[in-house]
Amino acid sequence: MTDHTTPDFPRNERIAGLIEQISAYIEHYHHGSVELVGIEGDSITVRLGGACADCELSTQTLQGWVAGTIRQFFPNAIIIAVE
Repeated sequence: MTDHTTPDFPRNERIAGLIEQISAYIEHYHHGSVELVGIEGDSITVRLGGACADCELSTQTLQGWVAGTIRQFFPNAIIIAVE
């Protein structure tokens, strides 16, 4: 039997990968996107694009879906949106 261990990726890489997965979901189901702009400490800056950029529900998407999902894995994260 082989002993399997989970790779220990750096925090920023895990955040970037999570945002890519969130974006893939948003692209597939809503024709929008979320892009990682930068990470500085607990502050994660993102940009909504595609159909999400001009959507009246973009605030709910950002806080509910994007920030909520990120905080499940990184509870101290502060999500900041830029245009």
